[in-house]
Amino acid sequence: MEVKASQQYARISPKKARDIARVIQGRPAQEAIDLLEFIPRKGAKLYQEVLKSAVANAENNFNLNSDNLVVRSAVADPGPAFRRFRAGARGSAKPIRKPTSHLKVILAEKVHAHDHDHDHDHDHAHAH
Repeated sequence: MEVKASQQYARISPKKARDIARVIQGRPAQEAIDLLEFIPRKGAKLYQEVLKSAVANAENNFNLNSDNLVVRSAVADPGPAFRRFRAGARGSAKPIRKPTSHLKVILAEKVHAHDHDHDHDHDHAHAH
């Protein structure tokens, strides 16, 4: 079961957001939330909000236990850039691009290994 959450038009450049996304990918959801608390960057706070939203979706909409959730993927896609102008010399205008990102988080349930030995002879198939 996959659970998704996203934030559209976040005011951070995708390049900066991806640095944070790489840190949380593959970690247990609760560990990722705790870790982001101590990263002093704007992207960490934004991803923490999206992550908390995804965990809340899992608990409330799908009745999943938050302890069994893992961050399967965290993505920062580019959004539209806000275009601004700054006054330049001799009455000219200098363009400023304020990039936005679409932050997406996908959580999945931990896959538990089954508890039996593989030494005995059996003919039933296992999905590993």
